This record gives sequence, structure tokens and C-alpha cells, in this order.
Amino acid sequence: MDFISILSIFVLACFVGYYVVWSVTPALHTPLMAVTNAISSVIIVGALVAAATSGSPIAKWLGLGAVVMASVNIFGGFAVTARMLAMYKKKEKK
Repeated sequence: MDFISILSIFVLACFVGYYVVWSVTPALHTPLMAVTNAISSVIIVGALVAAATSGSPIAKWLGLGAVVMASVNIFGGFAVTARMLAMYKKKEKK
């Protein structure tokens, strides 16, 4: 594929992702976060495989960067999900 095709697919995916995420009702937000955590874990596996099979040091550093950014995304997703689930717990009466 040429660069223009790849760029147009990327821009279209950004628009679709934006509208999908912002049109989600609050009741479906927690399952959506769980799915994005799963996607980030697949990104980590792909980055590890790409970094391990490459011979270039630049590719290994880029793979490390991808692993770090996806790990931060997973941790943040779990933190947000835990916080949202805590909102639905019944509060104890004193």
C-alpha cells in the first residue's frame, strides 16, 4: 500500500474511534474499558515479538517504548475501571 492509503485509513480510524468512544452510554463504559485493556495487552505481545525478532537497535527501543506506553494504558484502564466500579458499591451506614 502507498502512504496516502495508509494515512487515510489511519485518519478514518481516528474519527470512527472518537465518535464510538464519545457516544457510549455510562452503563457501557466499564465493559469498554475492559476491552481496551485487552487490546493493549495484545499490543504488548506484538511489541515484544517485533522487538525480539528485529536486528536493529532502533526497532528494539521502539518496541520497548510501545511496551511502556501500552503498560501505562493498561494500568490507567484498570485504575479507572476500579474507581467506576467503586461508585456502584453500596455505602455502609454508620
